[in-house]
Amino acid sequence: MGTLTTPSEADLLLRTLAEFRYELRRFLHFSETAALESGLKPQQHQLLLQVAGAPENTTITIAYVAERLGLKHNSAVELVDRSEHEGLLARTVDAADKRRAILQLTRKGKRILDKLAGDHARELNELGPQLTKTLKNISRYSHKPAQMGVQ
Repeated sequence: MGTLTTPSEADLLLRTLAEFRYELRRFLHFSETAALESGLKPQQHQLLLQVAGAPENTTITIAYVAERLGLKHNSAVELVDRSEHEGLLARTVDAADKRRAILQLTRKGKRILDKLAGDHARELNELGPQLTKTLKNISRYSHKPAQMGVQ
């Protein structure tokens, strides 16, 4: 029979990171499903969230949402075009720079986003304690990088 060994800190960190990734994936799966059930594609939900959640005095342009969503400019244009066509976003010409378009939510977009925000808040209230616990466990190991290497 083999001998039992105590897991190393590196093993414990890997287990904790795996658990954290699992919890994040559960939330992302919930978010994607909720968006689809509300009639949005998940990327549209993320777009609306970035437009609505931009810091005060932020000019919300296609370049801004492309950066926030990690998209190339032309992909962001296509996403904005689809969302505008579906009545979720409005686009106006920037008075200061006629080459830019300013994005804002429509009433329809705001209504859908508000419902999704409530659903997401409830889900995070359920998942939050486990995510918090996992993050605290990760911080235990992150302070000891020299001991984490392969021996």
